[in-house]
Amino acid sequence: MLIAASGFAQWTALISGTTNPLYSVYFPKADTGYAVGSSGKILKTVNGGTTWALQSSGTTNNLITVHFTDTNTGYAVGNAGTILKTGNGGTTWAPQSSGTTYDLTSVYFMPQGGSNTGYAVGNIGTILKTNNSGTTWTPQVSGSFSELTGTYFTNVNTGYAVGLFGTILKTSDGGTTWAPQSSGTTDWLYSVYFTNTDTGYAVGDTGTILKTINGGTNWTAQTSGTTHWLNSVYFTDKNTGYAVGGTGTILKTINGGTNWTAQASGTTNDLFSVYFTDANTGYAVGANGTILKTTDGGVFVEENQLPESAINIFPNPATDNLTIETTEKASIEILNIAGKLIKTITTAEKQISIDVSDLSSGVYIIKEKTEKGVAVKKFIKE
Repeated sequence: MLIAASGFAQWTALISGTTNPLYSVYFPKADTGYAVGSSGKILKTVNGGTTWALQSSGTTNNLITVHFTDTNTGYAVGNAGTILKTGNGGTTWAPQSSGTTYDLTSVYFMPQGGSNTGYAVGNIGTILKTNNSGTTWTPQVSGSFSELTGTYFTNVNTGYAVGLFGTILKTSDGGTTWAPQSSGTTDWLYSVYFTNTDTGYAVGDTGTILKTINGGTNWTAQTSGTTHWLNSVYFTDKNTGYAVGGTGTILKTINGGTNWTAQASGTTNDLFSVYFTDANTGYAVGANGTILKTTDGGVFVEENQLPESAINIFPNPATDNLTIETTEKASIEILNIAGKLIKTITTAEKQISIDVSDLSSGVYIIKEKTEKGVAVKKFIKE
């Protein structure tokens, strides 16, 4: 498999002020955002991530997901049935009675039909619903005992939950009943996102990306180009989406998931959540207090970008040796997926063989530099 790349990712590490894992990030407006994590950590920024201030959550339970319905009203859910709510932009967070001690992993409030209706999902098939902004939460019959780790609604009646062993549940009646869908995988699914009523994506273990174009009746596996687990998926429009996951993995698609290109995140820390405030500005959070930001959609194009035909790579995937064909004298660089330079080879030959047996398994970047410009491709080391 060969994946063309148009350049290198431009993600910048921000100073979070914590080494705790951060599991979720959400921005209710362009400059104001929140990140939540282990031991009840809640961080807030009011300047687009330049600085982050610790907020008092009132809990030491891990917080797994944060979601805001407007600039002041937000919810965070986590371990042991924790649900917190703020009505003043995070100045104070008050616990809500969830009625469960099971861990809650995802919370979603309806943008359609008012901000009073929300759902939380979690372990042992737990699904909770509120119709009154969290004053009361009512358990729903999911029909599943799987751990549920992500939920998303496309309208007031239609929603999805994903989880353990490829579980996908769908409701068409506002959560009253949930029906299992055939995902075609036994990999754990961690996140689900829909770009319209019919088209949605789910991501999970071993680089799994699934897509549906018929409201979940059928789910088709996509080629992600990675074996790292994927924790979160987010689309800025019907074609442009991002998925983040283990070992700093960031993937981007610009064609509705037909192709996914790995971006250089600049970190090897696991990433747990991704969120964009507009087409170009996005954030990802993860282990060790990691917060990343992009202001250019995660990619900038190399100057004098050469066409894909300027470089040929085979076999791909490769095990021991990789053959590279170029059109002229070139400097060849091999970089890991985080953008770190691994090897440099300068050659006047149009075909060279490179020993890659010492490389760890994964996705690598081949960068060809000539007098005419730069060509970039990726290969997989098995």
